[in-house]
Amino acid sequence: MADPNEKWEDNIKGHAVIAGKKIAFYVDMECILCSVCSDAAPNNFRMSDDEDHDICYKQPENEEELEQCYEAMENCPVEAIGDDG
Repeated sequence: MADPNEKWEDNIKGHAVIAGKKIAFYVDMECILCSVCSDAAPNNFRMSDDEDHDICYKQPENEEELEQCYEAMENCPVEAIGDDG
């Protein structure tokens, strides 16, 4: 399970509200740069500028993006994606 105390500082700050649910995705330091998240949710996850981990660069804006972010979180092989919403 992702640790909010270990999240990368270059994740987007803040949260979003979709269908009445508050969400705030992030990637923590367990990330192994496998690109599962950026493949599943390319509108929300990408490689960091340092190219050594992935980050959440944009919180989802609609239910489709939210579903993709949850798919990324569920498929992350090291459980590095969290939602503090």
